[in-house]
Amino acid sequence: MAETLRRVLNLGTSARSGEEDTAEAGPPLLLLGGPGSGKTALLFAAALEAAGEGRGPVLFLTRRPLQSLPRGTGAALDPLRLQEVRLRTLWAGFPWKDCLRYLKIRFQYPPSTHELLQLLCSAHEARGPAPSLLLLDGLEEYLVEDQGPQDAAYLAALLLDTAAHFSHQTGPGQGCGLIVALQTQEEGVSGDALQVSLLQRYFPAQCWLQAETPGPGQHRLRACLDPGGLGPRREWCVAFRPNGEMTITPWPTQAGNLSLDKGSSSGGQP
Repeated sequence: MAETLRRVLNLGTSARSGEEDTAEAGPPLLLLGGPGSGKTALLFAAALEAAGEGRGPVLFLTRRPLQSLPRGTGAALDPLRLQEVRLRTLWAGFPWKDCLRYLKIRFQYPPSTHELLQLLCSAHEARGPAPSLLLLDGLEEYLVEDQGPQDAAYLAALLLDTAAHFSHQTGPGQGCGLIVALQTQEEGVSGDALQVSLLQRYFPAQCWLQAETPGPGQHRLRACLDPGGLGPRREWCVAFRPNGEMTITPWPTQAGNLSLDKGSSSGGQP
């Protein structure tokens, strides 16, 4: 699903840069970053991007409702799609099946690992059009309850299986993409590197978010996208202003390499 995230980070400039967009889902992507690194904002922007492709709806899974809508994602913030999301927040008390045919972005809030597993296992029973994109924010919150690596592997495999089921429903040439955000811990935290290393086996494409020295009144990150062998590694600068507005620009030089080691003790984090 690196293609959708690439379009978000390119802010609609891919056509001018000579890169071709594709409707295919692509390999599942793991979004890695520390606390407050903008993972939710990028997931939300990816949801908006996918919702505007004219395919199926987007399913956004997170443990807690979003407290505010991330701002400033450039061309991805189409007014109609934003209105749909605002309506969904107003209708949060209604069963999601009642809103299915009206909305392109559907939010589900499984409060525990058990409820998340139930939701994924019952995906084949859901009525309506199959999602074109499945997003999970805060995977670490569902793994903290189960300490064994086999539990992380099982959840990752179930997410892949659910996306594959949706892909089968959407038909040839379409597919359902999968993006999962995981919060990485400080270097040296026991078990974090092993957990990330295991998850990377299931997610060939990865995007790392690394904190940079911020400018005045800004929180700045370096985003590195590795599409899993389907293209070159790319880098961007993601900045957040005090009002929450997000701006994205190409990293000044693409020649420099991030010191990103998928097997590092920081769990793949730069």
